[in-house]
Amino acid sequence: MRNGRPKIKLTRRPGSRNFVLRFENPVTGNEEQRSTGTSNKKEAQRIAGELRSELADGRYHRDSGVSWEEFRDRYEAEHLSSLADMTLKKYDTVLDLVEEVLKPKRVSELTADRISSFVAKIRNGERTESTIAGYLRHLRAALNWAANVGILLQAPKINKPQRAKVSNKAKGRAPTSEEFQKILETVPAIVGEKRAPSWRHLIEGLWWSGLRLGEALELSWDRDDKLRPVLTQEHPLFQIPAELEKGHRDRLITLAPEFAELLLKTPAAERSGFVFNPRPEREGNRRLTIIQVTRIISRIGRNAAILVRTDVKTGKKKYASAHDFRRAFGDRWALRVMPAVLMVMMRHESIGTTMQFYVGRSAQATADVVWQAYARVTTAIGKEKGDSLGDSGPKSAKNGDSPKGGQ
Repeated sequence: MRNGRPKIKLTRRPGSRNFVLRFENPVTGNEEQRSTGTSNKKEAQRIAGELRSELADGRYHRDSGVSWEEFRDRYEAEHLSSLADMTLKKYDTVLDLVEEVLKPKRVSELTADRISSFVAKIRNGERTESTIAGYLRHLRAALNWAANVGILLQAPKINKPQRAKVSNKAKGRAPTSEEFQKILETVPAIVGEKRAPSWRHLIEGLWWSGLRLGEALELSWDRDDKLRPVLTQEHPLFQIPAELEKGHRDRLITLAPEFAELLLKTPAAERSGFVFNPRPEREGNRRLTIIQVTRIISRIGRNAAILVRTDVKTGKKKYASAHDFRRAFGDRWALRVMPAVLMVMMRHESIGTTMQFYVGRSAQATADVVWQAYARVTTAIGKEKGDSLGDSGPKSAKNGDSPKGGQ
């Protein structure tokens, strides 16, 4: 340290273009080095200035200098590769979002303060608190792993969001059949006429299958390591490979008849690769990510003006998105099958989830079924007795008489 100012030497490693910072650790007294990740001298000097401030203010914490890209590569190769494919995709979704919002160059940049900023930024979107809590669980696990293998000196503290009171209310209502048709009609306005057929196909698939968007995008005609339809049986089925299941066992589950009819429209000769291929804006671009597809479908729902929820506290409006099609699927089939069957069709982990969000949730829809059944019975009785209502219902009071006999 010179005149109270930490001494930092800017140099290059042999054979490397990027600048390296060499300095003395104020705690241990040992010389350390940190890569700037840049070959631009002015940018390297700026990074050196930031490090000098950290050293002078006592905010410096040693890290391995591992870049964000190196961290992701190691984490996927050394840890995520042993997990189920769907679990891996959840981690990828979270880390992609961190990369998009915070743009970290080194994994050590993910301090508690920056993670708090990350939460604040994604909370301004359409994500629920439970979704954000799930993101933070996955991010915490990733950074704990980084600390365990020495990439970080210690994992940053990630505060768990305060949980709201448990409610069985859905985060929006399911779109109606009429609204679904309006959404399909709106597709060309967002993606253009040439791309519209591929996007309509995906939206119809979500509506009739009950698949989550990530599942639909991974649905394959011919790969045994992916979720795929089996159309050769008497009744079409979904085949779920062990890699995609938490129980690590292959499964066959029922496939909704309407979805089977949609799939069978694809000629047998064309059943290869992914079932759904929403076309990107430019031909030749790589396959769209789940985040990109989510945003486009949300734009379609907003443009179609299909309002599914208004927050009573903030007044914020939520328009139909990909998950609302799955919600509509659950609502339709809740009136057709028993809860245990619906649980399998929705691929819920427990019957409690099915009961909470679908069975008995739509009181008005249930009431419609009851009154329609009542109308059929009373109409049949009325025809037999010569009147329009029959006499199976309760008697109404006449001439001022009380239903309770004048009590």
